[in-house]
Amino acid sequence: MQKLYSKHILVHFNTKYDFFLHLQINDPERCSLFICRALKLAAVPAPPRRGDPKRDLDAVPSTHPKEQLGSWRMVGAGRRSTGWRPLPPPPAAGAELLGSRLRGGEVASATGSSDSAGSGLRGCAGPKRWLLRPRGLKDELLCSICLSIYQDPVSLGCEHYFCRRCITEHWVRQEAQGARDCPECRRTFAEPALAPSLKLANIVERYSAFPLDAILNARRAARPCQAHDKVKLFCLTDRALLCFFCDEPALHEQHQVTGIDDAFEELQRELKEQLQALQDSEREHTEALQLLKRQLAETKSSTKSLRTTIGEAFERLHRLLRERQKAMLEELEADTARTLTDIEQKVQRYSQQLRKVQEGAQILQERLAETDRHTFLAGVASLSERLKGKIHETNLTYEDFPTSKYTGPLQYTIWKSLFQDIHPVPAALTLDPGTAHQRLILSDDCTIVAYGNLHPQPLQDSPKRFDVEVSVLGSEAFSSGVHYWEVVVAEKTQWVIGLAHEAASRKGSIQIQPSRGFYCIVMHDGNQYSACTEPWTRLNVRDKLDKVGVFLDYDQGLLIFYNADDMSWLYTFREKFPGKLCSYFSPGQSHANGKNVQPLRINTVRI
Repeated sequence: MQKLYSKHILVHFNTKYDFFLHLQINDPERCSLFICRALKLAAVPAPPRRGDPKRDLDAVPSTHPKEQLGSWRMVGAGRRSTGWRPLPPPPAAGAELLGSRLRGGEVASATGSSDSAGSGLRGCAGPKRWLLRPRGLKDELLCSICLSIYQDPVSLGCEHYFCRRCITEHWVRQEAQGARDCPECRRTFAEPALAPSLKLANIVERYSAFPLDAILNARRAARPCQAHDKVKLFCLTDRALLCFFCDEPALHEQHQVTGIDDAFEELQRELKEQLQALQDSEREHTEALQLLKRQLAETKSSTKSLRTTIGEAFERLHRLLRERQKAMLEELEADTARTLTDIEQKVQRYSQQLRKVQEGAQILQERLAETDRHTFLAGVASLSERLKGKIHETNLTYEDFPTSKYTGPLQYTIWKSLFQDIHPVPAALTLDPGTAHQRLILSDDCTIVAYGNLHPQPLQDSPKRFDVEVSVLGSEAFSSGVHYWEVVVAEKTQWVIGLAHEAASRKGSIQIQPSRGFYCIVMHDGNQYSACTEPWTRLNVRDKLDKVGVFLDYDQGLLIFYNADDMSWLYTFREKFPGKLCSYFSPGQSHANGKNVQPLRINTVRI
């Protein structure tokens, strides 16, 4: 061991084994002896006697001048011992030990005193020295009982600090002894008073809130060790350069430490992988943004187009309503004029007849007023001639004004008149018996299809007929235009409806999906609805469907399914249809327990 100069040495054990040694050494051999004895004491499981621990060492004389004396410490002896560590070469002769070294987030001073329990072994001089790591700011904020940052720090009369909970629990364990002491200096207190340290609490709070470790580690890793030339080790765990002389190997004992060259290659490879991942992510985000921008533009364009479409549709309805209103008002005026003219003509005719009747009545009254029988009878002969044309039968006939024509179910009347102009309306589709599976039963008008549990019907097979799938096609094929129809699916637990290519395969087991020429939605598992995409797309249906509307705009490549009861949207296929399309129906198999026995029925609107 090299020559050491020490003023006094303090060995600080953990709280349970607090122990102090004070020594003056001017001889390397005695220093070695002391270090060995100190380490031996640190391994003792029980605390030493409460005598004066420096009694065997006080006799050692000090022959070195005061200016050559320094201070040393050993940190973490006992259960947290990290061992002795090498320090960099000493400063030039006569130079003062100034400043501080920033190490691993701790501020470690090269000078200091050892008059407190937290000071440790400090100071050194000589060409090559071995020393433990100097204490830093974090060490000063550690409770010597729990070895953690102070929580609610309090001080005793001896000015040592502890967590309130730690010192309280420590004294609870000492109640049997009848006295309480300070775990640092062993000073006893009869009735100790705990004084909270607000200033220390504020320091702890600010230290905990400030990321000092990360900042100092970043600054340290940014440059090689100035005292020991280039560093040759690198900790992959902490991502930090290591100086064997400055850094404590024990701090990286469980870490992955390698040489600079290997670390360079490893981190180069790792960073290249991260760069590649970031570049891939950048490309994906760029593509996603481009897609979103296209969708944004398409949405705005579609919204503008839809506003126009909706406006035109309602304007057309408004125009039709206005035309129907105008026609109905004109018809009302015509009926009114015709009725009034007829009535006025009858009034004139009956007025004339009334005057003649009144004249005849007056003639008869005059004749009846004649009292002379000869005169009365002589005038009777001319009376008939005078009354001619005076007596008329009323026979008044007239037609009631047609008010019922303009009352009653007026809105329904208007709707019926508009029905011819509304397009599309539910089409009167029919089923093609030549395509129906042998177990399917069709109604006479070919608008209802059901699954039969009896033996297959003796139908002639043909390329058009489904032989495995219990399905049937509509008799009409669509190659252009806009079409709409409705299918009643109430009280069923399984069905498939939609469109199929006229040339789609009808033999064997069929995959109902667009790539096979089928564009359908399906009810399955009793109460689930899905679009037959690849894979299936679950539909958001709140209530069980009773009637499904199918809208086809062939030219626009749109096939839209609706809940026909409230016209709420279910699903949309967007395709470029390559050929003729036929409506597709599959009622599904019925079961012996009575499930799914209801048929599918094309809803035909009759006016």
